[in-house]
Amino acid sequence: MSVSQFMRFHSRHRLFRRVLRLRVATLVMLGIVLSAIVVAAAWLAGEGTITQVFAQLKVLQENPPIWLQAPTSHQKYLLLPTFGLLVGIFVVMKISPRPRRWSGWLVVGILLGLMGRYVLWRSLSTLNLSNPLNGVFSLWLFFLEMLVLFSSTIQLFLMLNVKDRSQQASQVALAVMSGRYTPSVDILVPTYNEPVFILRRTIIGCQAIDYANKTVYLLDDTKRPEVKKLASELGCVYITRNESRYAKAGNLNHAIAKTKGELIVVFDADFVPTKNFLTRTVGFFQNEKIGLVQTPQSFYNADPIAHNLGLEDVLTPEEEVFYRQIQPIRDGAGGVVCAGTSFVVRRCALEAAGGFVTNSLSEDYFTGIRISALGYQLIYLDEKLSAGLAAENIAAHVAQRLRWARGTLQAFFLETNPLTIPGLRPIQRLAHLEGLLHWFTSFSRVGFLIMPLAYSFFGVIPMQTSLIELLYFFLPYYLVQLSFFSWLNYRSRSALLSDIYSLAFCFPLALTVIQVMLNPFSKGFKVTPKGIKRDRFVFNWALAWPLIILFIATAISLWHNLGMALLYSPSMHTMAPDQQDLFEGISLGWIWSAYNLLLIGISLLILLDVPKQDVYEWFDLQRVVRVEVANQTLWGITTEISEIGASIKLTQAIPLPLEKLETLPAKLEMMEEKLQLSGVVTQTSQEKLFSTLQVAFDTPPVKQQRRLVEMLFCRPGQWQRRDTPGELRSLFLLFKILLKPRVLFDKRRNLLSAGWRK
Repeated sequence: MSVSQFMRFHSRHRLFRRVLRLRVATLVMLGIVLSAIVVAAAWLAGEGTITQVFAQLKVLQENPPIWLQAPTSHQKYLLLPTFGLLVGIFVVMKISPRPRRWSGWLVVGILLGLMGRYVLWRSLSTLNLSNPLNGVFSLWLFFLEMLVLFSSTIQLFLMLNVKDRSQQASQVALAVMSGRYTPSVDILVPTYNEPVFILRRTIIGCQAIDYANKTVYLLDDTKRPEVKKLASELGCVYITRNESRYAKAGNLNHAIAKTKGELIVVFDADFVPTKNFLTRTVGFFQNEKIGLVQTPQSFYNADPIAHNLGLEDVLTPEEEVFYRQIQPIRDGAGGVVCAGTSFVVRRCALEAAGGFVTNSLSEDYFTGIRISALGYQLIYLDEKLSAGLAAENIAAHVAQRLRWARGTLQAFFLETNPLTIPGLRPIQRLAHLEGLLHWFTSFSRVGFLIMPLAYSFFGVIPMQTSLIELLYFFLPYYLVQLSFFSWLNYRSRSALLSDIYSLAFCFPLALTVIQVMLNPFSKGFKVTPKGIKRDRFVFNWALAWPLIILFIATAISLWHNLGMALLYSPSMHTMAPDQQDLFEGISLGWIWSAYNLLLIGISLLILLDVPKQDVYEWFDLQRVVRVEVANQTLWGITTEISEIGASIKLTQAIPLPLEKLETLPAKLEMMEEKLQLSGVVTQTSQEKLFSTLQVAFDTPPVKQQRRLVEMLFCRPGQWQRRDTPGELRSLFLLFKILLKPRVLFDKRRNLLSAGWRK
């Protein structure tokens, strides 16, 4: 057989295996759905073995083991264990404000114990199998709960070995700083359609990194003349190609073949590194087993959810949970996810893996899996060493998440499936399994929204329980889990705010999961738009209509359940047992409906994009500045700075009328950075004892641009973590937002960029 014949045979064989995997995965999903339909239909028909099985299960539910029955005596002490647990929780969190090894093991042990107790109670005592309709909804709710709990159990188990490599980074960095270990580094910045002003700050930031043996490459996949001119102006290497095949992965692979650095760094076009990025990461590669070092993604703008709610200074970006909690526990399991930007990879490891994977939307994720399967370690350094642009509107935000879901779930149809690829340890596969399951929990989110409607419109009671049993079995688990939620994710998100973030796009996400499992490669890669501005409110109707329908239905459900509860409450003690079950079901239904109504209302506000008339980001940065204007030398302190202007609070009196300074040319010198800029005074104002000047900069020379960008984006340690509000404050914020949305009432915020900044 000739070489060409062998290659054709191998190509056909790979295609056959891919088609076979696609059919198997699709058939498995269809089989599960059809099996559920057949079982439900047979049960509804009331005949055969299936009906007998459910009859036996019904008997078991009505006669649970004695240890799964709530105590009938001393009921006034039912809340005592819960109270004791909560006191213990606050003691642990007081002694250990951040999870440590001993406190982590203790908390995880408590949560797993309570979770196991809850699952046994739910499965052996609460399923309502009295008739087919109740049984279908009861089993459906139980399955959705178990899906979430199974994913949570994996997370809790992995938390027992969390890695924190900051101290190790300081040790290995000594060789880099002393010059004993300085391998050549190629910094690759792939770009497709990002605006030049965004690329400019990224390239300047890469060139500003404190590391001599580096080369910066701008990989232009659109052959734009202005991008080539930018590369020439800034002095970086410009690379393009004749075709844009395989999107970002193809662009990177094309560049890798033309470069030769021992290490490769990749930054997305909008990510700007701090000066110490390579100092903190390169040293790890002294260990030949290290194949890739991933750092967190942080953002210098608020994500659209925080922006639309007016909580930019309160909420942390959605990705914070992943980078503050999930990646460290994955590092402990050897299952770190390559996130596509802000990482360093060993060239020989990448080449051994065949370069970046090209047959998936998540080329970064599967490339990391290939490198890991070869025996290299992927490690995670939890230090914010770069920052980029978060999606700038809700539509882009949701599209980005759906692309991540689609790309990750393509694992079931690729050779690089982390559950089956040779070379991974069981603990690594478990970490990746949790990541895959995460996307399926969107079905649970949808189910939890719909389930209370069954109480009102179908008379369904999916949980057969009493108030005493809820207090005894459910309340301890729920309150402990709620209390520890923020502590376990390092204060990156509260449970209530997590519900808001997941609910806003649970419907399109669940639909995407179904589409991927049926047709995984139906959609190609789309770049998230950057540098967007808008001068009006935009409501995302395409995302909103399922929530609007659900909001109306839930409001009707709440009204109906409240009315029923008030009607039958006086006669509860004289009711028959089945009537008491119905009344308690209605009571649970209206509480659940009220909670869902609050979350849906907030989610609809999230879908209203507020105006954003400035594409540049403004930073609250205080710098001593000298201003020369109208033949006067004035001193002040900056309150806000961007690449195009500054707001300056003067610290001295002005001999001229303040308004006469407007439209006059001005020269500024920021003393700490020795940065000199020229511009025009665009607006003045008097606030009590202080005068304020707002200056729009002229386009500075390249040397001054570099100093300005380095001051704004590249200072080591500038991207600090912010703790999210606790549960009680989160609940207060939700009510406050719903009753008085800041996007409608805070005129200053809405018009912030409509004045002198335009």
